[in-house]
Amino acid sequence: MSVKKLAWIAVASFFVIILFRVISADSLESNVEISSDEIDLTVQEPTFYLTIPSDTLRFENHKIVSGESFGALLGKRGISTSQIYKIAAAVEDEFNVRRIRAEVEVKFATGDSSIFPSYFIYPESKYEYWIVSLQDSLYAKKVEKKRTVRRREISGTIEDALYLSVARAGGTQALAMSLVEVYAWSIDFFRLQKGDQFSVVYEEEYVDDTTYVGLKGVIASNIKHVDNDFYAFPYKNELGFHDYYDEEGRSLRKTFLRAPLDFTRISSRYSGRRFHPVQKRWKAHLGTDYAAPTGTPIMTTADGVVIAAKYTSANGNYVKVRHNGTYTTQYLHMSKIGSGVKNGVRVKQGDVIGYVGSTGLATGPHVCYRFWVNGKQVDPYKQKLPDAEPLTAERMSEYKTYMNELKTRLDAI
Repeated sequence: MSVKKLAWIAVASFFVIILFRVISADSLESNVEISSDEIDLTVQEPTFYLTIPSDTLRFENHKIVSGESFGALLGKRGISTSQIYKIAAAVEDEFNVRRIRAEVEVKFATGDSSIFPSYFIYPESKYEYWIVSLQDSLYAKKVEKKRTVRRREISGTIEDALYLSVARAGGTQALAMSLVEVYAWSIDFFRLQKGDQFSVVYEEEYVDDTTYVGLKGVIASNIKHVDNDFYAFPYKNELGFHDYYDEEGRSLRKTFLRAPLDFTRISSRYSGRRFHPVQKRWKAHLGTDYAAPTGTPIMTTADGVVIAAKYTSANGNYVKVRHNGTYTTQYLHMSKIGSGVKNGVRVKQGDVIGYVGSTGLATGPHVCYRFWVNGKQVDPYKQKLPDAEPLTAERMSEYKTYMNELKTRLDAI
C-alpha cells in the first residue's frame, strides 16, 4: 500500500473518531437531567420598615415617660451629648425635638454591627411617622403609611341624640359630627324628632388593613325630617372646593358665616359714631368686634381669594378676602396670620386664616370684622345674606348622572 493511501486512511480515521466523540457527547448531554431542586434561583427581596431597609436592623420599642426628653432618650442608648446637639441642630427645620410627648411609643433601629441606634422613629399619628437619622448623614423626614379606603353604608331611626342613633347603626361619633356640619344650614338638630330617619354612604381610612385611622368623608346622605327628605351630595363648586348640594343642585349652605369665630360676645358693633378707646376721640366704627382670648382661631366667613395679608400700624396683622365681585371681608388685629395665608391663596369658608390678638390700635384681644358690599363698608348683621350659588346649568347634566347613582344607593339602604 502506498504512502499516499496510508495518509488518507489516517486522516479519515481521525475524523471518524472526532465525529464519534461529538455524537457521544451530545447523547450524554441529552440524557443529563438537572433537577430544579438542586439550583435555587430565588432572588431574596429586601424588606423595609416604612422606608428604611430593615434586613440588618434590630428594633426596640419604647414608651416615652413624663419628663423624658429627646436628649435623655438618646443618651441612655450611648449617644454622646455633642452628637445629640448635632442631631437636634441638623433636623430642627423639619423636626422639633422638643415636641415629643409622653405616652407615645417610639422605635429605635440599630444595625447588626453597631451598639448605637441608627434611627429614631416617632409616630405623629396612626399613619404619619418621623424618621430621624442619628448616624453619619443626619436628617429627619416625614413618611406616611399607605392608607386604604373602605366605603360603608348605614341607616337608622332617630330615637334620641343623633350621635347615639348613629352609633347604634354602627357609625362613629366623627360621622355624626360630620353630618351636623353637612346640614348646619338646613336642619336644626336640636329639633330632630323621634322617628326621623337617616341613611349615609361614607368612607373610612385604615392602615395595615385593620387599624382605623378616621373618617375620610360623607359620600351621600339623606335625613328624613318631619316627612321631608334632605339629601346631600358632595360636588366641586366654582372655586374648586367640595360643597354639598341637594338633588336639585342647590347648595346646602349660606354664602357667609354669621361670625368669623366661635365668639362669646360682641364687644363693639358697627357704628357711625363711637368713642375710640385708643385714639380717644369720636369716629365711625365700620366693623364688628368679637372679643375672644388671644390665639382663638379666626375663620374666613366665605370662600374667596386672599387679596391682602400683612401688618399696618392701625390694623395690626390683618387679612382681606375678596369673595366675588360684590362681597369683600377683612379681619384685623390678629396675633399672627395663618400659615400659608398670603396674596392669591384661595380659601374655603371656615378655613383658619389667623388668630385673635391685639396688634395695631387695640386695647385687648379681639377680631374686628369688616364687610364690604359693592365697595362700601356695611353692617353684616343688617344684610340679607344670599344662599350659596347653585350649580350652573352647564354642570347640572354631569351632576345629575353622578348624583342619581348615589341617590339610588341611598334609597336602597
